[in-house]
Amino acid sequence: MKLAFYLRLSIANGTDGESISISNQRKVLQDYTDRNLGGREHVEYIDDGFSGATFERPGFKRMIEDCRIGLIDTILVKDLSRFGRNYIDVGEYLEQELPRLGVRFIAVTDAVDSTGMLEVESRCGT
Repeated sequence: MKLAFYLRLSIANGTDGESISISNQRKVLQDYTDRNLGGREHVEYIDDGFSGATFERPGFKRMIEDCRIGLIDTILVKDLSRFGRNYIDVGEYLEQELPRLGVRFIAVTDAVDSTGMLEVESRCGT
């Protein structure tokens, strides 16, 4: 099983390529993975230009489906707001759906780890 990086930005920054925020999120997640998870292999799910108010996002939906079929065992996000903005729905995933699937969830800068094993520096530089 693999580690999933989930990266999201609600409004594209007007460039033809990937937004700078997505690149910054990736750096935070890669740095955390290198320091704390042995540089585990990962797969990325990206929703660049999608609101976090709904879970009707293509990258998010693919990631959750991959969790359901057993391809993903850990989801890593920069912070909870990247996962979603509707905290009731976020809570449903974090407290019900992901534990039922056996998927660990880590929000690096919010110091959230569903296993309770997270050691995050108090400041992450971004």
